[in-house]
Formats: sequence, C-alpha cells, structure tokens
Amino acid sequence: MSTENATEMPPRRLLWTLLVAAVLLAADQLTKWWAVDALTDHAPIPVIGDFIRFRLLYNPGAAFSLGANSTWIFAILAGVAVVALLWISRKVRSAAWAISLGLLLGGATTHLGDRLFREPGFARGHVVDFIDYNGWFVGNVADIALFFGAVSLFVLSFRGVPLEGVKETGEE
Repeated sequence: MSTENATEMPPRRLLWTLLVAAVLLAADQLTKWWAVDALTDHAPIPVIGDFIRFRLLYNPGAAFSLGANSTWIFAILAGVAVVALLWISRKVRSAAWAISLGLLLGGATTHLGDRLFREPGFARGHVVDFIDYNGWFVGNVADIALFFGAVSLFVLSFRGVPLEGVKETGEE
C-alpha cells in the first residue's frame, strides 16, 4: 500500500517534463546563437535544395509573423503558458504526457526568453527564426517542439490516455 503524497516530493514524471524542457531550451538557444553568428548578412543556405533552407529572420509576431505590433502580448501569453504548463505538470503520472508537456514547456520558455531579452527591448524582443520551409514559413527548433508537443497532446487526448497515467498495482 502506497502512502506517497504528491506534495511530499515532485513526482518522477515532473522531473522528466523539466528535463525535456531544459534540453529543448538549450538546443533552441544554441541553434539560435549559431544562426545569428553564421547567417547574419549571408544568403540563405540550402539544406534540402530550396525546400529547406537556413535563412535568418527576427520575428516580432506569432506564427507567420501575425500580430507583429503586439510583441508584448505574446510575451505575456508565453509567460502564462509557462506557468500553466508547470502547474499541470505537477499532476502528471504518464510518461507520454510528461514528454509532451516538456516539449510545450521548453518551447514556451525559450520563446518567452526571446521576447524578454532580445532586441529591440524587454517584453518586445523578436524571436530568432532560421529554418525556412520552402518559403511557406520560417521557424526554429522550439517551433518544431511546440508542433510535436501539440500533436502528441491531441493524440493522447484522442486515445483517452489520462494525465495521471495508469495506477500501479497495489495503489488505491
């Protein structure tokens, strides 16, 4: 019989969520650092022909540069998302949910960091984008993680996988 209380110590799955988020944050910021260093004042670099290219952009808006004049709103929304994801992650017992929420948390956190600390100023910063998808849109590593995190949450919800996971034998 387990008497473990969720408030006594963070569940192991929360640590997985935080680890995924931290790895993503580091990977995203390192690739953005590389992009700024290698792509500033350079022509686009073909990766897979013209279908995938590296091309540096600074995005003041959301996806597809929507809301470019509302950067501060995106900073607030990213901050709210980070807090909400941390709050939800405390209840996670499912490994799949932990990883999915970690992808979302890492993406939201790194975008929040860009909004807060990049030019042109605090809460008005532009997100560094550098992966050009055939001219349809330009994104970054965090955008890829946000996409896969959102898709996986949809799939988990559709399949009825509970956030709390499956109870282990012997638990009531």
